[in-house]
Amino acid sequence: MRVLSVKSAAREEMLDITGDVMKDLPDCDGVCVLFTQHTTCGLTINENADPDVKSDMLGFLHRLIPQYEPNFRHFEHNSDAHKKSSLVGSSVTVPFENGKLCLGRWQGIYLCEFDGLREREVLVKIM
Repeated sequence: MRVLSVKSAAREEMLDITGDVMKDLPDCDGVCVLFTQHTTCGLTINENADPDVKSDMLGFLHRLIPQYEPNFRHFEHNSDAHKKSSLVGSSVTVPFENGKLCLGRWQGIYLCEFDGLREREVLVKIM
């Protein structure tokens, strides 16, 4: 297993980690499992061609779950980040062939930061 370190530059951000995941893939067929052990970020696969997809996604989640909601009681003011992380999920699984991820033409793998600025770790397990 290897660990990817990812640094965010904003409180909410989608960081394309596809290139980092592809590094060191073995030249064979298998499955790549990515997992983050953090409770205020997530992993997803989405379009990586148009940057508006990232802003649309983050904007919708921000409107759906605002940071300051009167019924949130968590004293760190990041209850929204915990909920967004649960909705997005903490893992993705992608098959690969001949050392290349089997993603669709417009797909990329994203770390979704909901409580930055932070340095996150993504565990990468090749099977």
